[in-house]
Amino acid sequence: MASKKNLVPEAKEALNRFKMEAAQDVGVNLKQGYNGDLTSKEAGSVGGQMVKKMIQSYENNMK
Repeated sequence: MASKKNLVPEAKEALNRFKMEAAQDVGVNLKQGYNGDLTSKEAGSVGGQMVKKMIQSYENNMK
């Protein structure tokens, strides 16, 4: 089972910035704090965009 505990606590702020950037890319109004009013589709699109960017970054670094 996955844990919400960050393995590198210092990375928390960078991950939050990354999440906000991904939300902006897909047009989801993400705010600091509670975002329980988002639909599953909106939340999924943010997570999907984050994964897409991570894969793209990894592929670019392999070249």
